[in-house]
Amino acid sequence: QPQLVESGGGLVQPGDSLRLSCTASGFSFANYGMTWYRQAPGKERLFVTSITSTDGSTNYADSVKGRFTISRDNAKNTVYLQMNNLKPEDTAVYYCYARGLWGQGTQVTVSS
Repeated sequence: QPQLVESGGGLVQPGDSLRLSCTASGFSFANYGMTWYRQAPGKERLFVTSITSTDGSTNYADSVKGRFTISRDNAKNTVYLQMNNLKPEDTAVYYCYARGLWGQGTQVTVSS
């Protein structure tokens, strides 16, 4: 059945970089826009970034503009989130979303 699986999270220091991956299976990945959300402890899940299925247009939350980059590889059924210059406030569980599906999330912790 359709599913999304995130990976790549971890514990990093402020200023470091991480690349998250979300691999899709069970549906036609290339036909769907993909979105990353994040949820910090005790807070609501918030939009981070999205990429369309058509022309690859992207959209970012103001809090990550200039630091995060979303991309997709349709041949690998995977969407990526490159996160640079990470800050403690980026600490959260990161989820990918598409066609009504959520992945299980991957934890990103930014701490010195």
